[in-house]
Amino acid sequence: MKRLIETIRNIWKIEELKNRILATLGFLLVYRLGSFVVLPGVNPEYLQALDEQTSDGVLSLLDMFSGGAFSNASVVGLGIMPYISASIVVQLLGMVFPYFQRLQRDGESGRRKINQITRLLTVGILIFQAPTYLFNLRMKAPEAIVMDDTMFTISSTIILTAGTMFVMWLGERITDKGIGNGISLIIMIGIIARLPHSIVAEFADKLSVTSGSGGLVMLLLEFLFLFFVFVGSIALVQGTRRIPVQYAKRIEGNKQYGGVRQYIPLKVNAAGVMPIIFAQAIMFLPISFLGFAAQSSESGVAQSILTTFSDFTGFWYNFVFALLIIVFTYFYTALIMNPQQMAEDMKRNGGYIPGVKPGKKTADFIDSIMSKITLPGSILLAIVAILPAFAQMAGVDSSFAQFYGGTSLLILVGVVLDTLQQIESHLLMRHYDGLMKSGRIMGRSVGAAIH
Repeated sequence: MKRLIETIRNIWKIEELKNRILATLGFLLVYRLGSFVVLPGVNPEYLQALDEQTSDGVLSLLDMFSGGAFSNASVVGLGIMPYISASIVVQLLGMVFPYFQRLQRDGESGRRKINQITRLLTVGILIFQAPTYLFNLRMKAPEAIVMDDTMFTISSTIILTAGTMFVMWLGERITDKGIGNGISLIIMIGIIARLPHSIVAEFADKLSVTSGSGGLVMLLLEFLFLFFVFVGSIALVQGTRRIPVQYAKRIEGNKQYGGVRQYIPLKVNAAGVMPIIFAQAIMFLPISFLGFAAQSSESGVAQSILTTFSDFTGFWYNFVFALLIIVFTYFYTALIMNPQQMAEDMKRNGGYIPGVKPGKKTADFIDSIMSKITLPGSILLAIVAILPAFAQMAGVDSSFAQFYGGTSLLILVGVVLDTLQQIESHLLMRHYDGLMKSGRIMGRSVGAAIH
């Protein structure tokens, strides 16, 4: 406790760091206030049906990512997920089309062009997704809409599109003026906003006399299990396999360089939470379109598929979800890790892996190690991702079950570690003690991975 108080004092002494933290909190407050601003033409007193629809299932995840804005019919009701979906599509295009590959290699100018394309694609996704959201609102809570349908659809589509672009702008301002990655923090604050309500609901359920769900003992066991899952998630985010690298001696004038052994840390989960984000986005989009098709027609096939993949605890939903995570873990690891480049950099700096020839042999060795550690990492990531379904089947309240793994817990762990790492860097640069007594905090932000 004494160390924590001293660290807070040190943070307050650094003017730049203090201003960045206050700016971050201010931008996040604006976002949270926006989640309670209801769309024009909607009476919030009749949104109970929409709230019930997002109490469980896949839509509960979408509502969690938006911090409740989805169920509030807010002007920022679609949150940041359309932007993330657009970013994923652009990254996938970079794997296929040479034009996007050139942009990725063009440095700052290429990054600006990719950001511009991502924003335009986000608008395109919103033009389709916003009417789908409004159609669902009209079906679930028709009495909540108090204006002409055509005018409501046109105006609300524009407002929802502007709302998501505003949230994206807030994220960029946090990254530039604040601390941490803005997109990551916006997702995290939406998740945290649902945590108190989820805990209260679980307490009410377990301590209810008539619930018959185990009472205080079961509640304590749930929190104990949650603690172990949390610790396991940290280990999954930070776990590494170290490869020794020997640097040859070289003498220039009277100075000697190299001759030391260092280690390359290869992360067991190099892709971070991005495979889950990828898989979740893939699961969201078809469900949105199927929901529109099932409600606008009497297609039994669409309704059957929608029911199957909307069942959060169902076998097929979790099987496909886990399979997508494993596939995307390999895909994203290959996207961000380049063994050939690592081998060339090592050779250029006079380094080599003992027992392995420099060049292609080194690249093949690193690629082999990455393949071996990615498989168990991807399987563990998939298991953590589907744990909420098992928690819900074990009797945990559906909203609280989301924190037993899945996207929510891994995002919380990854973003918190990444933000603490940035704060620690500011402290160490000014010769203050960091947040940890020993070692360095390792994290990977969602937004950083997206960009």
